[in-house]
Amino acid sequence: MLRRWPWGKRTWLAFSHDVVTAALAWLLAFWFRFNLDFPTAYVHAMLLSLPIVVAVQSLIFLAFGLYRGIWRYASLPDLKRILVAVAVAATASPTLLWLTQLNEGVPRSVLLMDPILLLLIMGGSRLAYRAWKEHRVHGLIASQGEPVLVFGAGDAAVSLLKELARSREWQPVGLLDDSADKRGRLLHGVKVLGNFETLPQWAGQLEVKHAIIAMPSASHQVRRRAVEICTASGLSVLTVPAFEDLLSGRVTVSQIRKVEVEDLLGREPVVLDSAGLHELINGRTVMVTGAGGSIGSELCRQIARFGPARIVLFESSEFALYRIEQELQGRFPQIPLVCVIGDVKDESRMDQVLAIHQPSALFHAAAYKHVPLMENENAWEAMRNNVLGTYVLGKMAIKHGVKKFVFISTDKAVNPTNVMGASKRCAEMVCQALEGADGTRFVMVRFGNVLGSTGSVIPKFQEQIAKGGPVTVTHPDIIRYFMSIPEAAQLVLQAGVMGQGGELFVLDMGAPVKIVDLARDMIRLSGFSEDEIKIVFTGLRPGEKLFEELLTDDEHTLPTPHPKLRIARARPAEQVWLEELYRWLTQDGIRSESEVKQKLRDWLPEYAPRDG
Repeated sequence: MLRRWPWGKRTWLAFSHDVVTAALAWLLAFWFRFNLDFPTAYVHAMLLSLPIVVAVQSLIFLAFGLYRGIWRYASLPDLKRILVAVAVAATASPTLLWLTQLNEGVPRSVLLMDPILLLLIMGGSRLAYRAWKEHRVHGLIASQGEPVLVFGAGDAAVSLLKELARSREWQPVGLLDDSADKRGRLLHGVKVLGNFETLPQWAGQLEVKHAIIAMPSASHQVRRRAVEICTASGLSVLTVPAFEDLLSGRVTVSQIRKVEVEDLLGREPVVLDSAGLHELINGRTVMVTGAGGSIGSELCRQIARFGPARIVLFESSEFALYRIEQELQGRFPQIPLVCVIGDVKDESRMDQVLAIHQPSALFHAAAYKHVPLMENENAWEAMRNNVLGTYVLGKMAIKHGVKKFVFISTDKAVNPTNVMGASKRCAEMVCQALEGADGTRFVMVRFGNVLGSTGSVIPKFQEQIAKGGPVTVTHPDIIRYFMSIPEAAQLVLQAGVMGQGGELFVLDMGAPVKIVDLARDMIRLSGFSEDEIKIVFTGLRPGEKLFEELLTDDEHTLPTPHPKLRIARARPAEQVWLEELYRWLTQDGIRSESEVKQKLRDWLPEYAPRDG
């Protein structure tokens, strides 16, 4: 049977060590019993019983799999296996000695001391080998690494220190934690030096240029303060992955990365109604328009997690569609994908696609959304794409029995000052007007800016910083609401589950962020000062306002079971209004910018363009 075991040289050495240990423990037990002596009267019993004891214990060690591990990585589970094996041996050895009548002359105290000595020698030798090996290998590595201070002295910091002990890149020289109880303590040989405020003192004393923030479960205010202390001291700041990523198993604590601006905005994780989402998505066909865009592509990723029968990816951009198709095929090979190129304004195409695929739920993310680009030369196209496209798609959804139609709107639809925002408000009203007593349920979701979306301010700032500046901000007082793309997509899905038809959901966007503060944060996180990368104010762009609202003056909200979603009571749209709007959008010819804006004034009393 031993020939079937893939034992190598190291395994045989480990087994031989334990055989010798078993013999040594038995002899030492006699030696200690008789005050470091071997009385002649007991030597015969000791030697006669020795082979039986060693054979029994060795077989038990094999049976309990003590040689599957590696001594260099000996840990608590290995010690537990040794403890159990020794406990069994402590019972088996005396029993066999009694059965073979070899127990005569073996003192009972020897039977008690033997397992204790056996446990101490076997466990101690393994731990001593591991300590020697790590000191020999990693001690040399650590001495070559870059010195680094670690913020936090909790579980994440402990895990990080274990990983960094094997790193050639970093050498932890101290921990900083605001807990007074931890001051002066040692974690894996690294001392807790003081609180966060002592960073400048220790950074200078220890010649440290880098800090790692190892507090994934701390509040964003605490993490932000740590980052500000580091940047003020001129240190490069790194962080461990987010707490939810660690829990999910997608990453490990050793995968440190640079601090991103998202880490400073403090959005709490979204808790989803998984049961409701499974009911909406699992085993059903789901369609996403604008599937290659920032929100559309993330919706596809989130939807794929809930096991749809297939996802229909609808997109006007060939490259964007190809990119999301390739990603989803790699990440979710079990989910069938249907890739459709088309234009949501094309009624024949939409009729064909929905007739063939019969989606149960439809998420409408396709839109023109760039405010300055849509304001002047492209005002007519913004209205046709955002409003007519929504009407055509909604009408076809009703025709083909789509159960849930989720329309993605924007905070710029509230008291709009630009064509893009006004077009999205019109599209909301289209959905309201299409909502009937039965059939397709129309749900609208309104939220602000998402971090890193196409055309957003953060990629623009990153590009400007990479070029050496300046960073351009339109106005020193301009503020915006931000959330991450995954959070926005998750809340859109949650609203889709909760919506019963006709609701306009408003997402909790948290506290507004001053864009100039965002620019300063990004400059500091990139390792520069405002003297090196200048901030230049360029003035508000066409259609842009200082702050975005999430509710109009004549709207109020109602709470929902989800803490990050509220329902807005919006002004309803009349059927006559919808018919007039449709006739105007489908007439021949291209309407001028001035005509588009005049019509918007007529249809939307809340529309107030900045140019008059």
